[in-house]
Amino acid sequence: MSDDNVVNMNSFKQGGRWLVTILVIAVIALLGTQSFAIISAGHSGIVLQLGAVQPKVLQEGLHFKIPFIQTVIPIEVRVQKSETSQTSASRDLQTVSTTIAVNHHLDANSVNKLYQQVGLDYNTRIVDPAIAEALKAVTAQYTAEELISKRSEVSAKVKELLTTKLSTYYIVLDEINIREFTFSEEFNRAIESKQIAEQQALKSKLDLERIKIEKEQEITKAQAQAEALRLQKQEVTPELIQLRQIEAQLEAIRKWDGKMPNVTGGAMPFIDVNKQ
Repeated sequence: MSDDNVVNMNSFKQGGRWLVTILVIAVIALLGTQSFAIISAGHSGIVLQLGAVQPKVLQEGLHFKIPFIQTVIPIEVRVQKSETSQTSASRDLQTVSTTIAVNHHLDANSVNKLYQQVGLDYNTRIVDPAIAEALKAVTAQYTAEELISKRSEVSAKVKELLTTKLSTYYIVLDEINIREFTFSEEFNRAIESKQIAEQQALKSKLDLERIKIEKEQEITKAQAQAEALRLQKQEVTPELIQLRQIEAQLEAIRKWDGKMPNVTGGAMPFIDVNKQ
């Protein structure tokens, strides 16, 4: 065998070794990436083994899995917000459009059951229909006016009913917020007319009470004056009259300037100061 053939053979063998080495490294790297799963914060991991959901749920962190046999599906378990508007009927058959915001999260230890029973599209399949059903069931128990005046009570009942419905599918309800109730134009006009009538009735009532109070004040004043006159009449005696006459005569003497009155054709007036 010539030297050239020997060199070519050695080169081929070395190239083959490098190729095998690269393949081995690639396989090891592939096995390495397929052997571990990282679950991010706020998520849980659903383990599938040959397509079957496993009972173990992976929590945050690094986890080992069987390469090519097991698959890990991460699913978010943080609080999520669903906001929707639903139309329903009140007890008095008024059309009510309710805008509601719902905060909820998945049970981190039961996401495998949720995935097995519902899948990942649980908002469309479970949450939204449950909100609509709860709103319709509760609003039907109240009149349109009561939905406004008893808003906190309505909200509490919706939350209670919705909690029960969602918990069946391992969804935890955190809080709900009924943003607004919207009614028909006819109902809004009726409410406005009623408010105006109530305000007018209240004004009339206040005016009537004011007039009544004024009349009572006038009566009280007249009664007081009558009582004062009665008391004064009781106090007028002959002695009091005589005293007032003497006081009048004394006042006349005090004002006399010492001159006799110049009177003709009549008797001279005199003041009897000796009268007792």
